[in-house]
Amino acid sequence: MAHFWKGKRSWLALGVLVSLWSLILGAAAWVSQPQRRTAPTCMPSPVDPQRLKAHVRALSETLHPRDYEHPENLERAARYLEASLKGAGGRVRREPFEVYGDTFHNVVASFGPETGERLVVGAHYDAVQGTPGADDNASGVAGLLELAQLLGKRPPTMRVDLVAFVLEEPPFFGSQNMGSAVHARGLKKAGVKVRAMLSLEMLGCFSDAKGSQQYPVPGMKMLYPDAGNFIGVVGTLGGEALVAEVKAGMRSAGGIPVESLNAPRSVVGVDLSDHASFWDQGFPALMITDTAFLRNERYHRADDTWDTLDYPRMAQVVEALHCALESLAQG
Repeated sequence: MAHFWKGKRSWLALGVLVSLWSLILGAAAWVSQPQRRTAPTCMPSPVDPQRLKAHVRALSETLHPRDYEHPENLERAARYLEASLKGAGGRVRREPFEVYGDTFHNVVASFGPETGERLVVGAHYDAVQGTPGADDNASGVAGLLELAQLLGKRPPTMRVDLVAFVLEEPPFFGSQNMGSAVHARGLKKAGVKVRAMLSLEMLGCFSDAKGSQQYPVPGMKMLYPDAGNFIGVVGTLGGEALVAEVKAGMRSAGGIPVESLNAPRSVVGVDLSDHASFWDQGFPALMITDTAFLRNERYHRADDTWDTLDYPRMAQVVEALHCALESLAQG
């Protein structure tokens, strides 16, 4: 009898596990494709891959190293960003703050109306010590700079602030000294209404090889591509509508494949960028990413260099982002 009950308990346990796993996969399927919605077909303005490459090379090679122990290089990088953003027609200002006796700067460029609700698009321009930081995150900054060119040529109907953040990387990540934390607190204090914040975190690594894409949770490979040939839109639970809207807007460009995820912050990778600073202040936010270390084996290594990135697909990402911003501005 005891042996029979032991076997029965095993089957019951197995049944419970199967049921739980089915629920998990069902929930995952829902959050990976939040609210099947579409956006009107967008005719994206073309982005030149060579311009993206030039920005990434300048940031990761000419201005290397870009870490907090080299504030002089971060200052040079800030001047580079200012010049590019002003050249695109942005209203440019610096946001200075002091950490450990040194002054660091976020660089902000505004497009469209001067008042009213706004969209914020951000990317950090510092890098981990000892790394060129081409994908992490010169690629995101390059995307920001080329978005500026598109916004300058086709001004948005809603204010868009492009913000290059400093001090995202360790030892400041997750602290109140992150540039994005400083900026988000300032917006909250000023009572600014933020329609959405999009963090550009690594935009340049793509692969069509099978098995080139990894995932943080077992079973996700059943729901997502096996190859790292897509760009991701990542949000937390409760942000499904925003993720769906941005995903639809990006897909309307008809170029780069776009996948999405809404998951708790406890899932590895979900909150590992500047958008988390905006969540902390109660703003709607998400991350646009090539999925970082889940795809790019050079993450936080000395071989994260400009010549390893896929600039034609990066250009498609920027084009798709512009379409998403136009869709958000209309909503």
